[in-house]
Amino acid sequence: MKGLFVSPSPHRAADMSTSKIMLTVIIALFPAAMAGCVFFGPRAAAVLAVCIAACVIFEALCRIVMKKDQTIGDLSAVVTGLLLGMNLPATVPFYVAVIGSFVAIVVVKQLFGGIGQNFANPAIAARIVLMLSFTPQMSNWVKPYWYSGAVDAETSATPLAAEWLTYSESGANFKMAPFTLSEMFWGETGGCIGETCAAMLILGGLFLIVIKVISPATPIAFIGSFAVLTLIYTGSLTETVYGVLAGGLLIGAFFMATDYATTPLTTKGKVVFGIGCGLVTFIIRSFGSFPEGVSFSILLMNLLTPYIDRLTKASPFGAKKPVKAKS
Repeated sequence: MKGLFVSPSPHRAADMSTSKIMLTVIIALFPAAMAGCVFFGPRAAAVLAVCIAACVIFEALCRIVMKKDQTIGDLSAVVTGLLLGMNLPATVPFYVAVIGSFVAIVVVKQLFGGIGQNFANPAIAARIVLMLSFTPQMSNWVKPYWYSGAVDAETSATPLAAEWLTYSESGANFKMAPFTLSEMFWGETGGCIGETCAAMLILGGLFLIVIKVISPATPIAFIGSFAVLTLIYTGSLTETVYGVLAGGLLIGAFFMATDYATTPLTTKGKVVFGIGCGLVTFIIRSFGSFPEGVSFSILLMNLLTPYIDRLTKASPFGAKKPVKAKS
């Protein structure tokens, strides 16, 4: 008779490994990344390549210096580099991209123990550092000149930074969006490399949901709460849809607010996390000095994740609250 072994869970290895999950995320991000390269040209592809290469190199060097097992094979550094590059403008200097990669991998990820132990999404934290440290370089936007047929890159405001036009008709005042919803959906606007083409981001996000790599709870709660608040505040369905398609809301909701290591574990927690992201994004966009608030909202909710997990954790079946002893 064989002996019985007692050990903690998990007792059965899952078919989906870390490297497979990361490869799936890369595949989901690929359409939006390629759209950015088509719209913004070879410079966008170069920024993505620099970010990915820098992240992989920094991770490899960190593991060597820290005398730990090499982890570049799990592809998490590639995902971080790709996400960071997609959150940068095509005109950003390469040295800024390298600095952002250093912050993401070395400071946010490896100094806290590596994958699964970082307190915040590395790409989000790096983007915020770059936004605050290199504001001019991080706000130099260009139109998608490959799509429009222009020879040279032409500067342009992003959909969130551009001003809405006001016109009068039949004695009533109306607001006109600087871009059409069709332009917003297909990515014919200025912005970061990977955030402008809503169609490809939605396609990639739905792909991850269908194959059950991510839960739909956070994206639905994030986008839904932001949309409801915007609709109540503006009273305009057009402005609401415009706000959902603009900026980094979709890439944040599908690819950053669903990070395994920095978001809640339970479905209730994911919903709370998403609603918090939507609320903070709405507040910053509507009342803050920054036109965009997605990165700040996700980072803030990353910091609150341990408390959300604690408040939404499931109680063991049949468990009773301990009775406090009378003093």
